[in-house]
Amino acid sequence: MTDAAASAAAAAPSRTASGGEMLVRALEAQGVEVIFGYPGGAIMPVYDALVGSPLTHILTRHEQGAIFAADGYARVTGRTGVTIATSGPGATNLVTGLANALADSVPIVAITGQVARPLMGSDAFQEVDTFGITLPVVKHSFILSDPDSIPELVAEAFAIAASGRPGPVLLDLPKDVAMAPVAARALPRGRPAPLPLPEAAAVARATAMIREAKRPLVYAGGGIALAGATAAFRAFIRRTGLPVVATLKGLGAIPTDAPEFLGLLGMHGNKAANLAVQRSDLLITCGARFDDRATGRVDGFAPEARILHLDADAAEVGKIRAADLALVGDLGQALEALRPGPLAITSWQQETAQLMKAHVWRYDAPGEGVYAPALLRALSEAAGEDLIVTCDVGQHQMWAAQHCRFTRPEAHLTSGGLGAMGYGIPAGIGALHAAPGARVVTVTGDGSIMMNIQELATLNRYRLPLKIVLLDNQALGMVRQWQDIFFDGRLSEVDLSDNPDFAALARVFGLAARTIEHRDEVAGAIDWLLGAEGPALLHVKIDPLANVWPLVPPGADNHEMLEETRQ
Repeated sequence: MTDAAASAAAAAPSRTASGGEMLVRALEAQGVEVIFGYPGGAIMPVYDALVGSPLTHILTRHEQGAIFAADGYARVTGRTGVTIATSGPGATNLVTGLANALADSVPIVAITGQVARPLMGSDAFQEVDTFGITLPVVKHSFILSDPDSIPELVAEAFAIAASGRPGPVLLDLPKDVAMAPVAARALPRGRPAPLPLPEAAAVARATAMIREAKRPLVYAGGGIALAGATAAFRAFIRRTGLPVVATLKGLGAIPTDAPEFLGLLGMHGNKAANLAVQRSDLLITCGARFDDRATGRVDGFAPEARILHLDADAAEVGKIRAADLALVGDLGQALEALRPGPLAITSWQQETAQLMKAHVWRYDAPGEGVYAPALLRALSEAAGEDLIVTCDVGQHQMWAAQHCRFTRPEAHLTSGGLGAMGYGIPAGIGALHAAPGARVVTVTGDGSIMMNIQELATLNRYRLPLKIVLLDNQALGMVRQWQDIFFDGRLSEVDLSDNPDFAALARVFGLAARTIEHRDEVAGAIDWLLGAEGPALLHVKIDPLANVWPLVPPGADNHEMLEETRQ
């Protein structure tokens, strides 16, 4: 036997593998390191194949916790997150997480067990039409009906999830396919399709638009981070000196304390940011989609501005606001190509700087109780450069977006488009596996924490050092605020005054915990929280009537903000 023949014989497969084993090997071939899941009957062959695999599996206590953890992992690493669940309720418990990933363009591959092929359509135990149920909330779905096709379809799923505008892909695996023999062989690697480069003529027109503008403004969205274009975006801002506003997902595209940054725009945006948008004559929209929470009444949004729209997804261009010019494709390359030279915008820069001075956040709230915005500001400053905030949904979400310091996009993880309560703690679990050395803090509320509170057990099992700030106003605060303002104060099903003792509950789960309710306790509590070993919860009692300001009412223009009246 020749040396070449001997090498080929050594490389040849010596045995067959089950479909479940082939799936696990295909995941390894995609470079997967961590998966989040929960086992059950139909997916058991895959879990059997995980024994001895180099993959790290994190057992959450609910499938929704698993997919939210995969979501947080994906947002921090920029890689595709992976979650696994069984058939029936396991699969249906993933639906909210799939919808969340689709809304926020997060690459996830979700693998669900399914009943054996002969039983499909027979209403078998734990059978649902997972393919049909999830079709509206994924980029693509596959039923792995042929065991020999598993490696190629896994590779294709990863390519689709990460290509273009990222998003979730579902792989539904019948149990008999997972148990069927498959010939072991070389495994393909799924690679995302490259984005088109900007056309030179379009770049020239865009450059001219920027040069000609007197009041240009950059509207930064989550697409900047998704495109891996943060460095290119920051270089573009340094070259041009353009003022910047950001969406909820765009926070951190430049540091939130950068001199060019005017703040969050939209419904609960900084007043300076909203007024600057309304005054601008050119809106350079980078990876943003003119979401209703950002624009207010669309017809009144940036009424004097021409629109230059840079995005990877052509479907977003002109969907809500017509663009005067679009650069569709590789966002980083487009930003790198835009070099307008010195701009005559000194007076505009001075005007936006004055807006910032006139509308700086105030932290001098009256009373002795804890003022949540001040606490969050102090916490983010004390946490330092490695801070990652994972946030739930409600008033605390808006306070965190307004007042926390973010140095990079992956430092702020929240459910933006879907607004899913219960996201924060599982996302923190994912973030800690993505960046073990980071200081990860979950900001949550007394309503949101109860949505996935079982994941405190996951924190304890793996001794994950997640720090949780629970702002407790004994109400569904954002709903209560809207009922007060827009429904004549008729409060309906928002009372949470029968909350448990959250600190005691956290201790039962194995976390360190502490409760505060006076502002003179804040500094010491922040030091305690950040210095605690392992997972810890700071339970913060706040005013049940505290509101998030400013607020753009529904149907109003962004400059028509309701504001707090303070003596």
